[in-house]
Amino acid sequence: MEILRWKPQDALVMKAPKKNPLILRMVVLLFAMVCGLYIFTFCIKQTNKLRDTNPLKIQVIDRRNWHCRTAQTQEWDFPYVHFPQPETFSRQECACNPVRFFVIVSMQRSGSGWFETLLNSHINLSSNGEIWGAQDRRRNVSMIIKTLDQVYNLDWLSSASKNECSAAVGFKWMLNQGLIAHHEAIADYFNRRGVYVIFLFRRNLLRRLVSVLANVFDKNSKPLNGTHKSHVHSQHEAQILAKYKPTLNATVLVSHLRAAEQTVAKALEYFKSTRHIVLYYEDIVRNSTKLIEVQEFLKLPQRNLTSLQVKIHSGPMSKQIENWDDVRKTLKGTSYENFLHADHKL
Repeated sequence: MEILRWKPQDALVMKAPKKNPLILRMVVLLFAMVCGLYIFTFCIKQTNKLRDTNPLKIQVIDRRNWHCRTAQTQEWDFPYVHFPQPETFSRQECACNPVRFFVIVSMQRSGSGWFETLLNSHINLSSNGEIWGAQDRRRNVSMIIKTLDQVYNLDWLSSASKNECSAAVGFKWMLNQGLIAHHEAIADYFNRRGVYVIFLFRRNLLRRLVSVLANVFDKNSKPLNGTHKSHVHSQHEAQILAKYKPTLNATVLVSHLRAAEQTVAKALEYFKSTRHIVLYYEDIVRNSTKLIEVQEFLKLPQRNLTSLQVKIHSGPMSKQIENWDDVRKTLKGTSYENFLHADHKL
Protein backbone atom coordinates (compact mmCIF):
# COMPACT_ATOMS: atom_id res chain seq x y z
CA MET A 1 0.00 0.00 0.00
CA GLU A 2 1.50 3.22 -1.13
CA ILE A 3 1.55 5.98 1.47
CA LEU A 4 0.91 9.46 0.16
CA ARG A 5 3.25 12.01 1.62
CA TRP A 6 2.41 15.70 1.88
CA LYS A 7 4.74 18.01 0.08
CA PRO A 8 4.98 21.77 0.43
CA GLN A 9 4.38 22.26 -3.24
CA ASP A 10 1.09 20.51 -2.81
CA ALA A 11 -0.16 23.31 -0.56
CA LEU A 12 -3.23 25.11 -1.73
CA VAL A 13 -2.19 28.35 -3.31
CA MET A 14 -4.77 31.11 -2.99
CA LYS A 15 -4.50 33.51 -5.93
CA ALA A 16 -5.67 37.07 -5.55
CA PRO A 17 -8.50 37.92 -7.81
CA LYS A 18 -7.53 39.94 -10.83
CA LYS A 19 -8.18 43.67 -10.47
CA ASN A 20 -10.18 45.43 -13.05
CA PRO A 21 -7.68 47.52 -15.11
CA LEU A 22 -10.41 50.06 -15.84
CA ILE A 23 -10.76 50.93 -12.15
CA LEU A 24 -6.98 51.38 -11.82
CA ARG A 25 -6.93 53.70 -14.77
CA MET A 26 -9.79 55.75 -13.33
CA VAL A 27 -7.96 56.09 -9.99
CA VAL A 28 -4.74 57.22 -11.71
CA LEU A 29 -6.65 59.65 -13.91
CA LEU A 30 -8.50 61.11 -10.92
CA PHE A 31 -5.24 61.53 -9.01
CA ALA A 32 -3.61 63.27 -11.99
CA MET A 33 -6.59 65.62 -12.32
CA VAL A 34 -6.43 66.60 -8.62
CA CYS A 35 -2.68 67.26 -8.85
CA GLY A 36 -3.11 69.24 -12.05
CA LEU A 37 -5.88 71.36 -10.52
CA TYR A 38 -3.74 72.09 -7.45
CA ILE A 39 -0.72 73.11 -9.56
CA PHE A 40 -2.90 75.30 -11.81
CA THR A 41 -4.47 77.07 -8.80
CA PHE A 42 -1.05 77.66 -7.22
CA CYS A 43 0.33 79.16 -10.46
CA ILE A 44 -2.67 81.48 -10.83
CA LYS A 45 -2.17 82.78 -7.29
CA GLN A 46 1.51 83.45 -7.91
CA THR A 47 0.70 85.26 -11.16
CA ASN A 48 -1.83 87.49 -9.40
CA LYS A 49 0.71 88.33 -6.74
CA LEU A 50 3.17 89.43 -9.38
CA ARG A 51 0.50 91.55 -11.07
CA ASP A 52 -0.55 93.20 -7.83
CA THR A 53 2.96 93.86 -6.64
CA ASN A 54 3.56 97.54 -6.00
CA PRO A 55 6.09 98.80 -8.55
CA LEU A 56 7.92 100.47 -5.70
CA LYS A 57 9.02 97.01 -4.57
CA ILE A 58 10.47 96.11 -7.94
CA GLN A 59 13.51 98.27 -7.81
CA VAL A 60 17.18 97.92 -8.49
CA ILE A 61 18.82 98.93 -5.25
CA ASP A 62 22.13 100.75 -5.63
CA ARG A 63 24.63 98.64 -3.73
CA ARG A 64 27.40 101.20 -3.86
CA ASN A 65 28.30 102.26 -0.32
CA TRP A 66 26.33 99.24 0.89
CA HIS A 67 28.43 99.35 4.06
CA CYS A 68 26.80 102.70 4.87
CA ARG A 69 23.41 101.11 5.40
CA THR A 70 22.97 100.72 9.13
CA ALA A 71 20.92 98.26 11.09
CA GLN A 72 18.39 101.07 11.67
CA THR A 73 17.46 101.14 7.97
CA GLN A 74 14.55 98.82 7.36
CA GLU A 75 14.66 96.61 4.26
CA TRP A 76 11.46 98.16 2.89
CA ASP A 77 13.14 101.58 3.10
CA PHE A 78 16.25 100.62 1.10
CA PRO A 79 14.92 101.88 -2.26
CA TYR A 80 14.41 105.37 -0.77
CA VAL A 81 17.76 105.74 0.96
CA HIS A 82 20.68 106.77 -1.25
CA PHE A 83 24.38 107.49 -0.88
CA PRO A 84 25.30 109.60 -3.92
CA GLN A 85 28.87 109.78 -5.17
CA PRO A 86 29.00 113.17 -6.93
CA GLU A 87 31.58 113.83 -9.62
CA THR A 88 31.98 117.54 -8.85
CA PHE A 89 33.00 117.25 -5.19
CA SER A 90 33.61 114.79 -2.38
CA ARG A 91 31.08 114.23 0.37
CA GLN A 92 33.99 113.43 2.69
CA GLU A 93 32.81 112.69 6.24
CA CYS A 94 29.18 112.83 5.04
CA ALA A 95 29.66 110.02 2.51
CA CYS A 96 27.56 107.69 4.65
CA ASN A 97 24.84 110.23 5.40
CA PRO A 98 21.71 108.93 3.64
CA VAL A 99 20.01 111.16 1.07
CA ARG A 100 16.37 111.04 0.01
CA PHE A 101 15.22 112.24 -3.40
CA PHE A 102 12.12 114.40 -3.80
CA VAL A 103 10.29 116.56 -6.33
CA ILE A 104 7.73 119.33 -5.84
CA VAL A 105 5.05 118.92 -8.51
CA SER A 106 2.95 122.03 -8.98
CA MET A 107 1.47 124.65 -11.32
CA GLN A 108 2.66 128.22 -11.80
CA ARG A 109 1.38 130.70 -9.18
CA SER A 110 0.29 128.01 -6.73
CA GLY A 111 2.61 129.00 -3.90
CA SER A 112 5.43 126.66 -4.90
CA GLY A 113 8.08 129.41 -4.73
CA TRP A 114 7.08 130.32 -1.18
CA PHE A 115 6.81 126.65 -0.22
CA GLU A 116 10.28 125.92 -1.58
CA THR A 117 11.85 128.73 0.44
CA LEU A 118 10.25 127.18 3.53
CA LEU A 119 11.80 123.80 2.72
CA ASN A 120 15.20 125.34 1.97
CA SER A 121 15.25 126.93 5.41
CA HIS A 122 15.80 123.38 6.69
CA ILE A 123 19.51 122.88 7.19
CA ASN A 124 19.42 119.33 5.81
CA LEU A 125 17.41 119.96 2.63
CA SER A 126 18.34 121.30 -0.80
CA SER A 127 15.65 122.18 -3.32
CA ASN A 128 17.15 123.49 -6.55
CA GLY A 129 14.28 125.55 -7.87
CA GLU A 130 12.44 125.38 -11.19
CA ILE A 131 15.13 123.69 -13.28
CA TRP A 132 12.97 122.95 -16.34
CA GLY A 133 12.62 126.51 -17.57
CA ALA A 134 15.21 125.80 -20.27
CA GLN A 135 13.50 123.97 -23.16
CA ASP A 136 16.66 122.05 -24.01
CA ARG A 137 16.60 120.11 -20.75
CA ARG A 138 13.15 118.68 -21.47
CA ARG A 139 13.12 118.29 -25.23
CA ASN A 140 13.02 114.47 -24.91
CA VAL A 141 13.02 111.71 -22.31
CA SER A 142 16.77 111.10 -22.60
CA MET A 143 17.57 114.70 -21.69
CA ILE A 144 15.08 114.61 -18.83
CA ILE A 145 16.64 111.45 -17.36
CA LYS A 146 20.13 112.91 -17.76
CA THR A 147 19.09 116.05 -15.85
CA LEU A 148 17.37 114.03 -13.12
CA ASP A 149 20.48 111.90 -12.62
CA GLN A 150 22.59 115.03 -12.34
CA VAL A 151 20.35 116.55 -9.68
CA TYR A 152 20.04 113.39 -7.61
CA ASN A 153 23.77 112.71 -7.81
CA LEU A 154 24.25 116.12 -6.11
CA ASP A 155 26.04 117.46 -9.19
CA TRP A 156 23.46 120.18 -9.83
CA LEU A 157 24.86 123.38 -8.40
CA SER A 158 22.53 126.18 -7.30
CA SER A 159 22.25 128.74 -4.52
CA ALA A 160 20.17 126.22 -2.56
CA SER A 161 22.75 123.44 -2.70
CA LYS A 162 23.97 122.30 0.70
CA ASN A 163 26.04 119.59 -0.98
CA GLU A 164 28.01 117.32 1.36
CA CYS A 165 25.57 116.76 4.20
CA SER A 166 22.19 117.15 2.50
CA ALA A 167 19.65 114.64 3.77
CA ALA A 168 17.12 115.42 1.04
CA VAL A 169 17.64 116.84 -2.45
CA GLY A 170 15.08 117.83 -5.06
CA PHE A 171 13.56 120.59 -7.21
CA LYS A 172 10.31 122.07 -8.54
CA TRP A 173 8.54 120.69 -11.59
CA MET A 174 5.58 122.45 -13.20
CA LEU A 175 2.97 120.29 -14.93
CA ASN A 176 3.41 122.10 -18.25
CA GLN A 177 7.18 121.53 -18.35
CA GLY A 178 7.19 118.07 -19.92
CA LEU A 179 5.93 116.26 -16.84
CA ILE A 180 2.52 115.37 -18.29
CA ALA A 181 3.83 114.85 -21.82
CA HIS A 182 6.36 112.21 -20.67
CA HIS A 183 4.50 110.98 -17.59
CA GLU A 184 5.02 107.25 -18.20
CA ALA A 185 8.82 107.39 -18.39
CA ILE A 186 9.01 109.89 -15.52
CA ALA A 187 6.71 107.86 -13.24
CA ASP A 188 8.84 104.80 -13.97
CA TYR A 189 11.97 106.76 -13.04
CA PHE A 190 10.40 108.03 -9.81
CA ASN A 191 9.41 104.50 -8.81
CA ARG A 192 12.73 102.98 -9.80
CA ARG A 193 14.81 105.60 -7.99
CA GLY A 194 12.53 105.90 -4.98
CA VAL A 195 11.66 109.59 -5.47
CA TYR A 196 9.27 111.22 -3.00
CA VAL A 197 6.64 113.25 -4.86
CA ILE A 198 5.19 116.34 -3.15
CA PHE A 199 2.08 117.59 -4.96
CA LEU A 200 1.35 121.24 -4.22
CA PHE A 201 -1.76 122.81 -5.71
CA ARG A 202 -4.12 125.67 -5.03
CA ARG A 203 -7.73 125.05 -4.12
CA ASN A 204 -8.91 128.45 -5.32
CA LEU A 205 -8.10 128.34 -9.02
CA LEU A 206 -9.61 131.81 -9.54
CA ARG A 207 -6.99 133.39 -7.29
CA ARG A 208 -4.33 131.44 -9.13
CA LEU A 209 -5.60 132.82 -12.46
CA VAL A 210 -5.44 136.40 -11.12
CA SER A 211 -1.86 135.77 -9.97
CA VAL A 212 -0.90 134.32 -13.36
CA LEU A 213 -2.26 137.33 -15.28
CA ALA A 214 -0.68 139.79 -12.84
CA ASN A 215 2.67 138.06 -13.20
CA VAL A 216 2.45 138.30 -17.01
CA PHE A 217 1.75 142.01 -16.69
CA ASP A 218 4.71 142.49 -14.34
CA LYS A 219 6.98 140.58 -16.71
CA ASN A 220 6.08 142.93 -19.55
CA SER A 221 5.81 146.27 -17.73
CA LYS A 222 8.38 145.77 -14.92
CA PRO A 223 6.96 148.35 -12.47
CA LEU A 224 9.65 147.63 -9.84
CA ASN A 225 12.43 149.85 -11.19
CA GLY A 226 12.42 148.06 -14.52
CA THR A 227 12.88 144.63 -12.90
CA HIS A 228 10.55 141.64 -13.17
CA LYS A 229 9.97 139.89 -9.85
CA SER A 230 7.76 136.85 -9.49
CA HIS A 231 8.21 136.99 -5.72
CA VAL A 232 8.94 139.92 -3.39
CA HIS A 233 10.39 140.33 0.09
CA SER A 234 8.87 143.59 1.28
CA GLN A 235 5.39 145.00 1.83
CA HIS A 236 6.30 148.02 -0.27
CA GLU A 237 7.09 145.91 -3.34
CA ALA A 238 3.98 143.80 -2.77
CA GLN A 239 1.76 146.89 -2.67
CA ILE A 240 3.22 148.18 -5.95
CA LEU A 241 2.56 144.90 -7.78
CA ALA A 242 -0.90 144.51 -6.23
CA LYS A 243 -2.07 147.78 -7.81
CA TYR A 244 -2.60 146.02 -11.13
CA LYS A 245 -6.06 144.47 -11.44
CA PRO A 246 -6.41 142.12 -14.43
CA THR A 247 -9.50 141.91 -16.62
CA LEU A 248 -10.67 138.32 -16.96
CA ASN A 249 -12.27 136.93 -20.10
CA ALA A 250 -15.66 135.97 -18.70
CA THR A 251 -16.60 134.04 -21.87
CA VAL A 252 -13.92 131.36 -21.38
CA LEU A 253 -13.53 131.67 -17.60
CA VAL A 254 -15.45 128.51 -16.65
CA SER A 255 -13.74 126.39 -19.31
CA HIS A 256 -10.37 127.73 -18.18
CA LEU A 257 -11.02 126.80 -14.53
CA ARG A 258 -12.30 123.39 -15.59
CA ALA A 259 -9.20 122.75 -17.71
CA ALA A 260 -6.93 123.60 -14.76
CA GLU A 261 -8.97 121.30 -12.52
CA GLN A 262 -8.70 118.46 -15.03
CA THR A 263 -4.95 118.95 -15.38
CA VAL A 264 -4.50 118.51 -11.64
CA ALA A 265 -6.67 115.37 -11.65
CA LYS A 266 -4.69 113.97 -14.57
CA ALA A 267 -1.37 114.50 -12.76
CA LEU A 268 -2.64 112.77 -9.62
CA GLU A 269 -3.79 109.83 -11.71
CA TYR A 270 -0.56 109.52 -13.70
CA PHE A 271 1.66 109.48 -10.61
CA LYS A 272 -0.55 107.64 -8.14
CA SER A 273 1.88 104.69 -8.08
CA THR A 274 4.64 106.84 -6.57
CA ARG A 275 5.26 107.51 -2.92
CA HIS A 276 3.56 110.89 -2.65
CA ILE A 277 1.79 113.45 -0.52
CA VAL A 278 -0.86 115.95 -1.70
CA LEU A 279 -0.77 119.48 -0.26
CA TYR A 280 -2.77 122.63 -0.90
CA TYR A 281 -1.43 126.15 -0.52
CA GLU A 282 -4.43 127.33 1.51
CA ASP A 283 -4.04 124.47 4.00
CA ILE A 284 -0.37 125.28 4.63
CA VAL A 285 -1.18 128.96 5.21
CA ARG A 286 -3.92 128.12 7.70
CA ASN A 287 -2.23 125.19 9.40
CA SER A 288 1.51 125.25 10.07
CA THR A 289 1.43 121.59 11.15
CA LYS A 290 1.30 120.74 7.44
CA LEU A 291 5.00 121.59 7.32
CA ILE A 292 5.60 119.02 10.06
CA GLU A 293 3.83 116.44 7.89
CA VAL A 294 6.16 117.26 5.01
CA GLN A 295 9.25 116.82 7.20
CA GLU A 296 7.92 113.51 8.49
CA PHE A 297 7.18 112.44 4.91
CA LEU A 298 10.82 113.10 3.94
CA LYS A 299 12.11 111.49 7.17
CA LEU A 300 13.80 114.73 8.21
CA PRO A 301 14.40 115.97 11.76
CA GLN A 302 11.75 118.57 12.57
CA ARG A 303 12.75 122.21 12.28
CA ASN A 304 10.91 125.52 12.37
CA LEU A 305 10.65 126.45 8.68
CA THR A 306 10.58 130.11 7.68
CA SER A 307 10.36 132.25 4.54
CA LEU A 308 11.09 135.92 3.81
CA GLN A 309 8.65 136.10 0.92
CA VAL A 310 5.70 138.49 1.19
CA LYS A 311 2.28 137.71 -0.29
CA ILE A 312 1.36 140.03 -3.18
CA HIS A 313 -2.39 139.54 -3.63
CA SER A 314 -4.44 139.55 -0.45
CA GLY A 315 -7.92 140.69 0.52
CA PRO A 316 -11.26 139.98 -1.17
CA MET A 317 -11.35 139.05 -4.85
CA SER A 318 -13.63 142.00 -5.62
CA LYS A 319 -10.66 144.29 -5.01
CA GLN A 320 -8.33 142.39 -7.31
CA ILE A 321 -10.34 141.92 -10.53
CA GLU A 322 -11.14 144.84 -12.83
CA ASN A 323 -14.36 143.38 -14.27
CA TRP A 324 -15.54 141.90 -10.98
CA ASP A 325 -19.28 142.13 -11.77
CA ASP A 326 -18.86 140.14 -15.00
CA VAL A 327 -16.82 137.47 -13.24
CA ARG A 328 -19.29 137.23 -10.36
CA LYS A 329 -22.25 136.79 -12.72
CA THR A 330 -20.38 134.19 -14.78
CA LEU A 331 -19.48 131.99 -11.84
CA LYS A 332 -22.71 132.36 -9.89
CA GLY A 333 -24.60 129.06 -9.87
CA THR A 334 -21.57 127.05 -11.05
CA SER A 335 -19.37 124.68 -9.08
CA TYR A 336 -16.78 127.47 -8.97
CA GLU A 337 -18.97 130.04 -7.23
CA ASN A 338 -17.22 129.45 -3.92
CA PHE A 339 -14.00 130.80 -5.47
CA LEU A 340 -15.58 134.27 -5.35
CA HIS A 341 -15.60 134.41 -1.57
CA ALA A 342 -13.31 131.65 -0.27
CA ASP A 343 -10.10 132.39 1.65
CA HIS A 344 -10.35 136.18 1.25
CA LYS A 345 -8.26 136.56 4.42
CA LEU A 346 -5.34 134.58 3.02
